[in-house]
Amino acid sequence: MIMHSSEDRLVAALIYFTSLVTFIVGPLILWFIKKDAPFVREHGYAYLNFAVSYFLYQAAAGFFYFIGIGFVINSVLTVLWVIFAIIAGLYALKGSVFRIPLVIRFFTPD
Repeated sequence: MIMHSSEDRLVAALIYFTSLVTFIVGPLILWFIKKDAPFVREHGYAYLNFAVSYFLYQAAAGFFYFIGIGFVINSVLTVLWVIFAIIAGLYALKGSVFRIPLVIRFFTPD
């Protein structure tokens, strides 16, 4: 198992934890600050895919408001967002990567 520096693990975890407050701005700032660290870069791409995927799911759920279940779908997606962001952050602190369910891999590291 590759050992990553504690600083890289912390920054990677903060990418997910700050997303709970700032959605995209905080995670992108952290990612760009440490973009040369391979572990942080991997988590940056993983978070970007997470954000784009769940944004698209939220937008698609908006169509279900017309039949009265959009609020329920958006609520479930929001709860999943929080749970998966916390789990991914904890995995990053331990030095590993959590593959978040339902995430479409739009972007990959070089």
